[in-house]
Amino acid sequence: MLAVIAAGLVFAVAFAFAVTVLRPHQSQLTAPRVSGIPAGVPTSLVNLMALTPVPDVTAPGFTLTDQSGHTLSLAGFKGQAVVLEFMDPHCTDICPIVSQEFIDAYHDLGPAASHVVFVAVNVNAYHHGVADIAGFSREQRLTTIPSWHFLTGPVASLQAVWKAYHVYVQAPGPNADIVHTSVVYFIDPGGKERFAASPMADHTQNGTAYLPLAEQAAWGHGLALIARQLAR
Repeated sequence: MLAVIAAGLVFAVAFAFAVTVLRPHQSQLTAPRVSGIPAGVPTSLVNLMALTPVPDVTAPGFTLTDQSGHTLSLAGFKGQAVVLEFMDPHCTDICPIVSQEFIDAYHDLGPAASHVVFVAVNVNAYHHGVADIAGFSREQRLTTIPSWHFLTGPVASLQAVWKAYHVYVQAPGPNADIVHTSVVYFIDPGGKERFAASPMADHTQNGTAYLPLAEQAAWGHGLALIARQLAR
């Protein structure tokens, strides 16, 4: 009986993680509007991004190293809106899609771009060197964003950030796919968490990740719209 109960608990946890990370695409488009979202953000974008307000608390601090070898802290970005994501520098699935959305968002921001910082924290404990994040940043053209910072550091430091931001990471080995919670946090210029969104992707029959161009562009616009609201 205990074995049956344990198996049931494992299944429940796995199912909850699948719903969180691999959320059905269609349900996002039909969900009712969440309260607490600025009126200027269309309901269609709220649903597409699974955008939700988060408790108005100070975002957990951290100090890590970016793709240029500079040591940076989250506190050092105060005075600017921060768009924070968690990425794997060896990812060939959703991370390249989110990278393009960040680039689209940067261009969409216009003059407000000088008041917004785009930040990612590394979730790959096997590839956490500066060369890893620098290579990914170049390959995905993220270096075209002047305020882009892909942060990494010792594994223990990275794990502390994952835990603080409720990011689940499963890494079976150095050559295996990294499974991790896909989430974007929006942090206001005062350092407070304000909103969270859940990036997503569709997959072809052979497993290749993609997102229709219209939805990818909508995501970029949505990222810019929320960041612009916070940067005011």
